[in-house]
Amino acid sequence: MADGNNKQLLHLVFGGELESLESMNFRDLDALDIVGIYPNYAAAHAAWKSKAQMTVDNAHMRYFIVHMHRMLDPNDESKTTS
Repeated sequence: MADGNNKQLLHLVFGGELESLESMNFRDLDALDIVGIYPNYAAAHAAWKSKAQMTVDNAHMRYFIVHMHRMLDPNDESKTTS
C-alpha cells in the first residue's frame, strides 16, 4: 500500500478509431485498445506516446490518458497535479 509520500496516482491509457475528426465518438467500442493502467502520469505518458506514434498514419486513431485517481477520490488534494 502506498504511504502519504508515495501515493499511487493511477492513470488509464486507451485508444480507438474515431468516427470523424470533429467528434469524440468511437467507431467501434468493441475494438477499443486498452493499453493499461499506470502508477503515475510519467509512465502513462510514455505508453500513450508509444501507441500514438505507432498509429500516426491513421488520422482517426486517438489515444487518451484518463486520470483515474481523480475519479476514484474526487476530494484528493493531489488531483491538481499530474
